[in-house]
Formats: sequence, structure tokens, C-alpha cells
Amino acid sequence: MADYQETLDLSSYAALGDSFTEGLNDPGPDGQFAGWADRLAGMLAERRPGADFRYANLAVRGRLLDQIVAEQVPKVRQLQPDLVTLCAGGNDILRPGSDPDVIAEHFESAVLQLRESAGKVLICTGFDTRNVPVLRHLRGKVATYNSHLWAIADRNGLAVADLWSLRAVHDRRAWSDDRLHLSPEGHQRVALLAARALGLAVDGDPEAAWPPAPVTTAADQRRENLQWARTYLLPWVGRRLRGESSGDHIEAKRPELLPL
Repeated sequence: MADYQETLDLSSYAALGDSFTEGLNDPGPDGQFAGWADRLAGMLAERRPGADFRYANLAVRGRLLDQIVAEQVPKVRQLQPDLVTLCAGGNDILRPGSDPDVIAEHFESAVLQLRESAGKVLICTGFDTRNVPVLRHLRGKVATYNSHLWAIADRNGLAVADLWSLRAVHDRRAWSDDRLHLSPEGHQRVALLAARALGLAVDGDPEAAWPPAPVTTAADQRRENLQWARTYLLPWVGRRLRGESSGDHIEAKRPELLPL
């Protein structure tokens, strides 16, 4: 690990993607969302004491892969960062009738463009949705897409943060109230996983055991599920039917490489 880190001298990092990389729902100290990418940037900055480390986060919630390719990938050609993370395609997979084979082809096209402008590229697989209400029926599509992502990483020399195998996020406490976005602790687990995927020694284990969970009754769970459906599921379905996105009129929170 230490020898590898000596060769991985990263002074700049640009994060690309959707709400997952933007950092929903992890409140940051500046009033914006933080998230795993911001946390990873902090870990990288700590490894360059006394030196400038610059970071950009171009991710915007709700973005589809082709939107990320059109809006965010060209920006990387201008920034020329040492590291790029690309975690995308999840919103596409959610769409009825979407084809993970086609999405993967577009993803690899984006990777080829990024490799021309970045020193290193890290990608993320999709989460295992077996315990996620509504989304569990998409598990086969996610698994197919992940198989493509591993092959793309192998062909192009990419680092991979394997979210599918991250058992810690099967705990309900890894997720925020909407059950679609990570909690602050969930984001921290992913940041540690990404750091390890880059070969960095970190002070933390993404698979560390959770404290004992409070006991809830079946009635409590039913009430919680009904409240979740009213508060989050129905509005989400409504946006899908209207062709709206949670990212409409939202801009990237950190569009330039700035000192961290």
C-alpha cells in the first residue's frame, strides 16, 4: 500500500455523476451537501501536507448518463485533473425499458474520453438492491450492468469501488429517510471503500460492524413504510410520470478545481 501511494501523487480530483456523487443526503458545513466524494477529497488532501490539493465536484442530482457525458465530461478536458471518479448509469437503469448493455456502451465511451484528460479514473459499481423497496425487482439489471463495468475497468485500467459487495450498506442506517440516498455514515463507508480502491491506507473500515440496532415491531415497520411511501415514493413516481427531474435548475456545487 505504502509503495503504491508514493507513485499515486494526486494533487487534483474531479468527481462526476448524479445525486450519489453530489452527496445527497449528507449535510456539509457550508450548507451544501457533502457526500462520499467530498470525504474522499479530504482524505486525499490530508496526504499532501503543506501542498495545495484542488477539488471539483461536477455531479448534479437526477442526471442521466448521456447528460453527464454532455455536460460534465467536456469540463474534465479543461480541468485536466490527476483523478476523476465517474459513477453514473443508475438513473438510466431505473427507467422502464432501459437496456444495461446499451448504457454500458455509452459508459465506456465516456471512460475513453476521460482517460485522455485524467491521470487516473475510478468508477463505481451499482448497489445490490435486494433489500430496497420498489427497486429490488431491478436487481438483475443492476447485476448485468455491473458485469459490464468490471469488463470496462479491466480493458481500460480503471480502479473500481465495488458497491455491490459492500455489505455495510445492507444496514438500514446506511440510508437516509428517503431510502434512495445514503446517510452521512453511509457516505463515509463509501469514501473509505473508494480510498481503498485507489490503494490508500485509511483509518477506518468500510465494513466495520454497526452498533446494535433498536428493536422495532412489525407494526412500527408498517407505519414507517406507509410514511415513507407518502413522503418519498409517491412524489418520486409523480416526477417520473411528469418527465421531471430533481436536478432541474440545479447546477454543480463545485464546478472548478479549487483548493481544499
